[in-house]
Amino acid sequence: MTVRIDLDDLPPKLAAALTGADPGEDVLLVQHGVVVGRLTAAEAGPEPEPPASPGQHQAEVFENFRAAIEDEF
Repeated sequence: MTVRIDLDDLPPKLAAALTGADPGEDVLLVQHGVVVGRLTAAEAGPEPEPPASPGQHQAEVFENFRAAIEDEF
């Protein structure tokens, strides 16, 4: 499971701490003096593609099915 946090929704100081980490550097999440999480900064990569809309997905499935039937006969 992936949790996605929009930095625009965070207080500026927290957003700066998260985005200011160098690649490979850890950001520790601490609560009451105990480390409860660790984030490791990575190189910025491409934005993941959003999932296809249901209508688009259905069209792709139908097209693949049609192509498979045509190839078979």
